[in-house]
Amino acid sequence: MAKTDMVGMAPGAALSRVRPFTPVLLLVLLLLGIGIVEPGFLRAKDLSVVLSDASVLFVMATGMTLVIMLGGIDLSVQAGASFASMVVAELLPSLGYAAFPLTVLIGLAVGICSGFVHVKLRIPSFIATLATGGIMTGLSLLMEEGRSVALLDTGRHEVRWITGSIFGFPNVILIAAILAAGGMFVQRYTRFGRYSAAIGAGEPAAHAAGISVDRYKIMAFGLSGACAAFGGVLLAARLSSGSPDLASQLLLPTIAAVVVGGTAITGGIGNIGLTVVGTLIVSIVRIGMTFVGVDIFAQQIVFGGALILAVFVTIDRSKIAIIK
Repeated sequence: MAKTDMVGMAPGAALSRVRPFTPVLLLVLLLLGIGIVEPGFLRAKDLSVVLSDASVLFVMATGMTLVIMLGGIDLSVQAGASFASMVVAELLPSLGYAAFPLTVLIGLAVGICSGFVHVKLRIPSFIATLATGGIMTGLSLLMEEGRSVALLDTGRHEVRWITGSIFGFPNVILIAAILAAGGMFVQRYTRFGRYSAAIGAGEPAAHAAGISVDRYKIMAFGLSGACAAFGGVLLAARLSSGSPDLASQLLLPTIAAVVVGGTAITGGIGNIGLTVVGTLIVSIVRIGMTFVGVDIFAQQIVFGGALILAVFVTIDRSKIAIIK
């Protein structure tokens, strides 16, 4: 009987072992497939473009990963990035390099406010962050009556630490790599990382263990806001302007990058390393669709479908008594 049970469980156990490697296998298959159809795509120059495009998306997805790991969601990241692009473009002429950390700190403060509303007022995270995003969008539109803000010549000089390169390697990729290394260190070796995983895996158990759940939730939303703002800074630098809708098409790709990478939407499973893989998958699909002439707006249909499929595969239904 025991042998029969073991045999019956073997396929499920094998599937569980293979599942964590699924995003990596998908990434390899995508690269091979595109390399066969378009051999030039695998040249160093084209891969550099893919990685540069992925870097901004990854910065935003990093903060989203921290929130989703807790079982929450942040729907304000695209508004936060657009608002930050306006703020940094406005502040650069007068504050110089100080505009960059100040913009990120503003994003941090907004994220903390979202977390406070969610945790202390007991409002679902998708409502709290949707409302925060609406507020930031309104502020962005009011700043210049809906117009974009171009970076002046001095501003263009001061963003060279983002737009420049070292030995032909774009700085923006190095920035994303440093953020990835820092994020993985935090998740693996700090209380915040360990407790976040515990909270996502089972909030009641985390409460019982004496973990300050509210504090770590607010911290996660704050870091998400900071990452969104930093993503907006990178976008403004690369496009030489800030705009109220600069990141308006990035919400779905950001969530897709996290979930396609293997982070469970119900929390507790996943990490920033997986988000790196998910971001590369999403970026390759985006650029691949552009290569074959798919309209940028139609691309949202693909990301919507990919998100549904990824959630279907990764969601832990044992944590949700009723799907509603």
